[in-house]
Amino acid sequence: MHSFVRFSLLASSALIAAPALAATDDGAAAAPAVQQSPSSVGTGATDESEEILVTARRRQETSQAVPLAISVVGGEHIDNTGAFNVGRLQQLTPTLQFYTSNPRNSAANIRGLGAPFGLTNDGIEQGVGIYVDDVYYSRAASSTFDFLDVAQIEVLRGPQGTLYGKNTTAGAINITSRQPSFDFQGRAEVTIGNLAFKQAKAAVSGPLSSTLAARVAVSATSRKGTLFNVTTGNWINEQDNLGLRAQLLWRPGDAIDVTLAGDYSVQDPECCAQIYVRTGATQRALNRQYAALAAAQGYAVPSTNPFDRITDVDADLNAGNTIGGVSLRVKWDTGPGTLTSITAWRFWDWKPANDRDFTGLPITTKSNNPSQQHQYTHELRYSQSGEHFDFVAGLFGFHQTVRTQGVQEQGAAASRWLLNPSSALAANPAVLNHLTANNDIRLDNTSVAAFGQVSVKLTDALTIQPGVRINYDKKKGLYSSVVTGTASDGTRQPVLFSGPYSTDPWIVAQRGVLAPQRFEPQFSAWNFSYDLNVSYKLARDVLAYAAYARTFKSGGINLNGVPSDAAGNPLLAAGTVRPEALDHFELGIKTQLWDRKATFNLSAFRTDIRDFQALVTNGQLGVLRGYLANAEKVRSQGIEWDLSIRPSKRFNAYVNGTWTDATYRRFVDAPCPPELSGGGAGTPAAAPGVPGNSPANCDISGQRLPGVSKWSFSFGAEANTPVSLLGKDGELYAGVDGNTRTAFSSNPSPSAYTWVPGYTLTNLRLGFRTAGGLNIYGWVRNAFGVDYFEQLAVPSGNTGLIVGSPGDPRTWGGTIKIEF
Repeated sequence: MHSFVRFSLLASSALIAAPALAATDDGAAAAPAVQQSPSSVGTGATDESEEILVTARRRQETSQAVPLAISVVGGEHIDNTGAFNVGRLQQLTPTLQFYTSNPRNSAANIRGLGAPFGLTNDGIEQGVGIYVDDVYYSRAASSTFDFLDVAQIEVLRGPQGTLYGKNTTAGAINITSRQPSFDFQGRAEVTIGNLAFKQAKAAVSGPLSSTLAARVAVSATSRKGTLFNVTTGNWINEQDNLGLRAQLLWRPGDAIDVTLAGDYSVQDPECCAQIYVRTGATQRALNRQYAALAAAQGYAVPSTNPFDRITDVDADLNAGNTIGGVSLRVKWDTGPGTLTSITAWRFWDWKPANDRDFTGLPITTKSNNPSQQHQYTHELRYSQSGEHFDFVAGLFGFHQTVRTQGVQEQGAAASRWLLNPSSALAANPAVLNHLTANNDIRLDNTSVAAFGQVSVKLTDALTIQPGVRINYDKKKGLYSSVVTGTASDGTRQPVLFSGPYSTDPWIVAQRGVLAPQRFEPQFSAWNFSYDLNVSYKLARDVLAYAAYARTFKSGGINLNGVPSDAAGNPLLAAGTVRPEALDHFELGIKTQLWDRKATFNLSAFRTDIRDFQALVTNGQLGVLRGYLANAEKVRSQGIEWDLSIRPSKRFNAYVNGTWTDATYRRFVDAPCPPELSGGGAGTPAAAPGVPGNSPANCDISGQRLPGVSKWSFSFGAEANTPVSLLGKDGELYAGVDGNTRTAFSSNPSPSAYTWVPGYTLTNLRLGFRTAGGLNIYGWVRNAFGVDYFEQLAVPSGNTGLIVGSPGDPRTWGGTIKIEF
């Protein structure tokens, strides 16, 4: 735990960029000087005539001039609403979904697409790219850290493969940090709240010489956990984050900017438990379902109401992880255009401890996958704008190494819980006690690409924008699981499929729980992406566009284990996963009305995917985690709209919404939901709760993708009035922000047991601010104390247990900011 006094000096987002930085063709080096306007997500105190500047097309332009669906959230609104990480950002952008059971097992989806729903597999790519100052963050764990000194965030909806690369089939999150300035400036922000919440952010920026400027920022957050563990007496699922960022800007002349940036963030919370939610009948024999298994050991959970927020998990918990890196960005104004070079190294060190039986029984006493990851990237691009055309062209290189040392160990209660109760072995705790799998998992991932995009202005109103990208990927992996158990003679022996002890009854039973396996998958392929965008200005403030994209998500390799044959040999065909191929169609219109006091943007989209990468299980307990396979066809289609009004500087409001229909169009060999699983394979399942055989696979064609609500909305408003308080002239303001989503499935194959009911969350704030930079306000999040789940999950073994992650309860607090 980090316990120290936290103080902050954050520079104003409207003051960061020096004039020379703001006036660039390539937006990579310049933080937009304005965050809030009628076309942005959220509310703020800026003048209604200001415009949003974005870098979605790798050059700086107004958001309403960009012919694609984009949500822009300013740094001020992020701070004011407490949306300090991607998980909370989704409450402001309804088309973005974020799911996490711990930092490693996190995923961001846009329009229902992105990463497979479930546990992370190192050998697969994300579908939503995360970029910070043009640097690609390959691991979704970065999205669980606090935003650090952010000027604004752009959520780009739909495929962005031409400019952003192979891992943006669903969209991209483009984060721009505040840049060093040649004027001394800063801001201080301190927040306290219930649940012992403390947060501070700090940054200071200014000149070191006439050609050198620096910026240093810090952010720290801590909060007591929201669940009480009666076994340890601790509050768990807490928050504990510390982040540092430093930048140096060297400007030897008007034509060249060189920025060296480094960041380091660490988390060390006691986290992350999922707790008992309910049970449901499966196809297992009744004596192998949850109620009978718990009764056999005299076990009962401390509460069957998950919103009592009580658990008794008995294994160690930790979500310790460290992330950081260094980047060097060189930007050269050549006269006709701008040449930009970005070189970066990043690392992520993951040190987890989990309770994967989700009970107070010592069934699985260890289930940890500590991992060390390094990535190296370089991008070189040239952009140029002219009277009749704009273009961007570039090269990109990426190399990543991942080294994971996994361990799973069974405990004294495992025999009774995991083995057939009719067997005498189930009554002997020693059979599975200390059964241990040690896993060596490795990935070497290399990718290179060349890309280009040109905007041809055929008339003052009509623009055609084609783009292409050619990409090469190569992945090499290793999965090696060495299992050690106790033989019937009491000696420790390797668990093998052949050898002196391979027929020992204890070893045979142990192989059914943790099976040894080793394979070395490889994948390589060239892929070609292209898109075409046609836009037409119907009037000064009305832009219509149509877009088509043919893109892909890179193929992958399974690094969580794969099914085995009867002799224990891994099925190597399951070791690789084919690339996803996407065809995307979109129509949209972007408008500003009433002298730009109102903005209304509307888009309709359809994405057809072949070989969708889905998480599946094969029913073998010996496969430690689900593995990835290809579903034949998936489709996501829908309508999105963004409406904001600012009739005066005293009031502004917004309502954003989306209707999304995301379904498996053809997936005939999907894993069955729990109510149809667990009774053996080969014949149709009986009704849930009636033991019998169940099918090896299920046809879920036409059913909903996990994690996707049919309807989702975000909304907000802020009003202010001039007052004098504390001897200062300023504004008294009140604001509300919220989001609504309908029910969604929380299992890869929809199950009656894992539908998360819809909910609405409402956040309120009331404060006083001055033109001199003082801002004092109180806030309430989840103001009406809504009980809701972030997600539900089906543990392995198919006992009928359903666990989940309750969302945050009502929280409240106060914030003080000062600018100078």
